[in-house]
Amino acid sequence: MRIRSALTAMVVVLAGLLVGAGSSTAAGPTTGSAYCGITWGSAEKSAGALSDAPLVDVRTGRHDCYDRVVFEFAGPVNGYAVGYGETWTEGEGLALSPYTAGGALLRVSLRAPAYDDAHQGTVPYAVGEHVANLLRYPTLRDVVFGGSFEGYSTFAVGVRARLPFRTFVLAGPGGHSRIVLDVAHQW
Repeated sequence: MRIRSALTAMVVVLAGLLVGAGSSTAAGPTTGSAYCGITWGSAEKSAGALSDAPLVDVRTGRHDCYDRVVFEFAGPVNGYAVGYGETWTEGEGLALSPYTAGGALLRVSLRAPAYDDAHQGTVPYAVGEHVANLLRYPTLRDVVFGGSFEGYSTFAVGVRARLPFRTFVLAGPGGHSRIVLDVAHQW
């Protein structure tokens, strides 16, 4: 009789565990699921080759699951390296972290200049200048121009914390191209 009681109790407990596990999945995401389906990670990302198409614009945007920085070029560009760590100004070697807001710093190296064939700047930013107004952005805190030297342009992107990010290239508009950096609001 005791064995039968013990088995009955064990079956009731197991059934409760199974029902509870099934209901937590049906009620919402479990703690192991990705935020907004984002699986980008925070490791360094790089691609592409050096280009001579100059940088002409930098803009930002807020989305439901991430904040975005867009670098636009007057021609085809596909080269970049983006990763967490210190950013230095191009040609000077000055660290930008003391001048960049945020709990973590993404160093963005674009494999294209921010000047034309006559070596005239193609963006209105001076080295060390804050590029965007990021008031009310959940993740982005700062975008600072690090300069352009020998065909490379550098930016320090300050974010709230070390968070997942992705980088990719888009064609257009027209003959232009864009390098896009998205940083998730959370893990």
